[in-house]
Amino acid sequence: MSGSTRPTVVVTGGSAGVGRAVAVAFGRRGWNVGIVARGRAGIAASVEEVRAVGGRALGYRADVADPRAVDRAADAFADEFGGIDVWVNNAMVTVYAEVAHMSPEEFRRVTEVTYLGQVHGTLAALRHMREADRGTIVHVGSALAYRSIPLQSAYCAAKSAVRGFVDSLRTELLHHRSGIRLTMVQLPAVNTPQFDWARSRLPRRLRPVPPIFQPEAIAEEIVRAAYDAPRELWIGTPSWLAILGAQGAPAFTDHYLARHGYEGEMTDEPAEPGRPDNLFDPVDAHSDSGAHGRFGARAKGSVVAADPMWLHLGMIAAAGLIGGAALVAARRSGQRDPRIASR
Repeated sequence: MSGSTRPTVVVTGGSAGVGRAVAVAFGRRGWNVGIVARGRAGIAASVEEVRAVGGRALGYRADVADPRAVDRAADAFADEFGGIDVWVNNAMVTVYAEVAHMSPEEFRRVTEVTYLGQVHGTLAALRHMREADRGTIVHVGSALAYRSIPLQSAYCAAKSAVRGFVDSLRTELLHHRSGIRLTMVQLPAVNTPQFDWARSRLPRRLRPVPPIFQPEAIAEEIVRAAYDAPRELWIGTPSWLAILGAQGAPAFTDHYLARHGYEGEMTDEPAEPGRPDNLFDPVDAHSDSGAHGRFGARAKGSVVAADPMWLHLGMIAAAGLIGGAALVAARRSGQRDPRIASR
């Protein structure tokens, strides 16, 4: 724990969506919660909600694409709370469009926030955790870190980059026998406001690809990852299926997504022309959007998560049992066949 009597967590992108739910989940457990985001109204509402459930909270306006701003935020939280125990890299932006219809500036911006934002947060966290040689850094990923989909190339690439970065850093920490822990959580579709915030060139309104989960259910698993620090945590059976499918049948998945991926990311409602998006500027600067999107009626309030190590071990064990059963059956068949028995 930090020097405070309460442990301290920092959540980037903590003013809305999954980040908001994570901040509140830690606050409910009595933690100090540092909230990093861009929108003034969203930050203020998130701080108030954390305090209402029993946590201490401090908000800091910063763009995670700016490493100096992230460093200043980390220093402010450490000074206020006496240290940093957990850092949750959650901030993200995305663009819904075909690659040919995106600009280099859009690719750069998604990369700077969704990938480099996690790098900047990690560097800031490490600077405060190294002296004590302890702490946990949680990287919020997605099943799309393993299986890219159409219409979100920049976002998928950024999440894949985060996974590569985390794997490299993990080996370095192991080399130095560091007490700092890393974990990455891979998320399914979540009912958050991002589907009304994301920049889009699609003809119809955006939606998460079903099944959809409520942010509070996801937040509980992220808190679990912060406590237990598994190498990875795959949240929701859709994540398991997407990741394992990408590993086992990538070409089939390519063709499936080519046929069905476009429709899966849009509703039947026409897009709203000229609506604001949060790619370069916050949408919650003047009004709070909270944790939830507009898909509450379809979103599930509970989710099952698994450490993929156990999933892989289970698959190996199942394959062993099937292979063993087949071998026994073959031997019994051979013993019954006089032509085989006489050889």
